[in-house]
Amino acid sequence: MNAVRRAARLAPVFIALFVSCAADRSASPDPQDAGLDRIAESIRMAGLKEEGAYEFLRSLCGLGPRLTGSEGADQAVSWARETFAAMGFATWLEPVMVQHWVRGAAEVELLGPGSSGRIPLAAAALGASVPTPPDGLTAKVIEVRSFEDLDKASARIKGRIVFFNAPWDRTLMDTFRAYGEAAQFRVRGASEAAKRGAAAAIVRSPTGRLDDNPHTGIVAYDPDAPQIPAAAISTLAADTLSLRLRDHPEAEIRLRLTCRTLPDVPSANVAGEIRGADLPAEIVLLGAHLDSWDLAAGAHDDGAGCAQCLEALRLIRDSGFKPRRTIRAVLFMNEEFGASGGRDYAAAARRAGERHIAAMESDRGAGTPLGFSIGGDAVPAVKLEAFASLLRPSGILWVRSGGGGGADVGPLAAAGTIMMSFQPDVQRYFDYHHSGLDALESVHPRELELGAIVMAVMALALAEKGI
Repeated sequence: MNAVRRAARLAPVFIALFVSCAADRSASPDPQDAGLDRIAESIRMAGLKEEGAYEFLRSLCGLGPRLTGSEGADQAVSWARETFAAMGFATWLEPVMVQHWVRGAAEVELLGPGSSGRIPLAAAALGASVPTPPDGLTAKVIEVRSFEDLDKASARIKGRIVFFNAPWDRTLMDTFRAYGEAAQFRVRGASEAAKRGAAAAIVRSPTGRLDDNPHTGIVAYDPDAPQIPAAAISTLAADTLSLRLRDHPEAEIRLRLTCRTLPDVPSANVAGEIRGADLPAEIVLLGAHLDSWDLAAGAHDDGAGCAQCLEALRLIRDSGFKPRRTIRAVLFMNEEFGASGGRDYAAAARRAGERHIAAMESDRGAGTPLGFSIGGDAVPAVKLEAFASLLRPSGILWVRSGGGGGADVGPLAAAGTIMMSFQPDVQRYFDYHHSGLDALESVHPRELELGAIVMAVMALALAEKGI
């Protein structure tokens, strides 16, 4: 059924909803009022029937990877603006300067004792890594499992490749905590090894899965340390290397990376909005990031968030309801390589005269929705419960204070904006994160849509009732 026929069929429903919501606005300050309940139900029914978020994601993933500075990232900016415009939303670009790093090839080979052969290890250069010499480098390997181990081995590190083999802590329910504990070696390991004279660094991929898919991510070089090549190897490769070192402590690796860093280039954040009917300068922001790593199309990180932001606006628009405050979606550029998109958005001259009352980020993949985190203690418990009550029919279990925000919306906090995070189930998220597995087929259409639905309902409640 085309859009015109659908609009005609639903017009009586929308009129009834307008009348009931207008009456409820004057009668009750509670976001659980009957008008918003009915709008939330209509949004839920439409979203579950149509699953429009998956179609947005399919289209975005069709562009391929979107590493900052790449042709894919440029295409994503154009795609986002055209998609907002095609749905009839006011849309614009806001400029951002981004890094331009090119991955090149990655070769990691475990050399056998004597002339017994070479074992290739699945590997990927870490983002922003410097290259090896053109022919690669060959060196003995020293394995460590912590920075304390690194300190103890300092006298033996010079000229070697340091192998950070820190397995994922499977006992932690909080997968983001487990990831953070493992990923610190990806972020800081190269510089800490370089300070002790290492020739290069390799890290075990920060994931709980045992497979042959390396997981990339940014390496942060300390300006006071030499820059050395850095790569991630798969968890299976890490186990293979660790076993070899147990039997042959003097084993060598040949490492070759052809990555390179080019000058920064211009890009853009892309914004689209439903302008508020009564308080247009007060804004409820939905945020996600357009850029992705380049081993796959970034379906979970963060194509899912982009698709949910677009679908949330579409569902609100199609409900026919006109929110009091502006609901804006911003698809940020450069979250993965330094978050300049979020900083530049917050500092832009265009923010003069605007007041962002709340900023909600979706950057935790496309799992089944669980809840919303709201930063700090600024929101009364009664308000949190009111939002939770409105969202429970769509499957949300909780709305609670603490842990809101994200890298893209975070810079708005300085202006008093309430930080919020959409929280899906993330038990499988790091199976895909930053790897070649982060493709469209890893996303379930219904789970993705449920996220868009609850984001739309929450945004509408905030736009109507404030926070």
